[in-house]
Amino acid sequence: MNYVEIVIEVARDHAEALSDALMEAGALSVSVEDADEGTDAEKPLFGEPGMEPEEAAWDHSRVVALTGEDADQAAIVAEAAAAISLAEVPKFTLRGVEEQDWVRLTQSQFEPIHIGKNIWVVPSWHEAPDANALILELDPGLAFGTGSHPTTRLCMEWLEAHPAPGKTVLDYGCGSGILAMVARKLGAGTVAGVDIDPQAIESARDNAQRNQVGEIAYFLPDAFAASAHATARFDTVVANILSSPLKLMAPMLSGRVADGGSLILSGVLARQAEEVAAAYAPFIKLGVWAELDGWVALHGVLGSDTVPPAR
Repeated sequence: MNYVEIVIEVARDHAEALSDALMEAGALSVSVEDADEGTDAEKPLFGEPGMEPEEAAWDHSRVVALTGEDADQAAIVAEAAAAISLAEVPKFTLRGVEEQDWVRLTQSQFEPIHIGKNIWVVPSWHEAPDANALILELDPGLAFGTGSHPTTRLCMEWLEAHPAPGKTVLDYGCGSGILAMVARKLGAGTVAGVDIDPQAIESARDNAQRNQVGEIAYFLPDAFAASAHATARFDTVVANILSSPLKLMAPMLSGRVADGGSLILSGVLARQAEEVAAAYAPFIKLGVWAELDGWVALHGVLGSDTVPPAR
């Protein structure tokens, strides 16, 4: 079956409502693009890890609705315009979309990712490039953490550079569970992961089972507080979240680090490093370990008067 896309350029105020109305009117899917893409007026929309923009729209937006070849595209646009009380039916253009193997096309966009010296994150439909490497089979999904984002890479590289066989590790804000799995594959003993998103916990458990990493205990915060780990302190605490919650959680996360243990924080832009470090200063001295694409990983050792050296 072939498809036809309806392309409509609209102002920001109408983009989201029109998208919803097009779906209600019979579109198979709808996306919103920057109509100024590729020009000097292009404006990127982005958020920090795990944080989507409040509104997926631009001042000059392009709404693209996918329909079946036999659909009445003019009727779909007219119905959608009426549903949101537009003064007139917006002008639109049509473009054909040939049928493709969408699964194969999507999979082709995700290749194995090489991280650090010896880590490969490999989608399930690929062969591992190096069978002797530390391999994580991980498909793109709803939980944050596939190794593609700089903050995840930085944390994985820190864990690889500081293996701690038999030590305890807490991954706070675990997402897909990738950092906890790296720690486990590097020989860590007790490993726990915490996230506020139930979907992330489910994803992390599935990933741990798929990768046969042994036992990792994943919890929602309330369950973690009621578990056997309620008062535990860990040799390594890693948190790849966002700068604002990291600052608020400074007393709690610092309190989870064992004497002489390490704290690693990411999800921090380079310009935010000093203010995040300042929030932790009463508890633990943090410094920048490494920077990648404008993001940093901070680390420190509880009880040490000096900041550990950068990479």
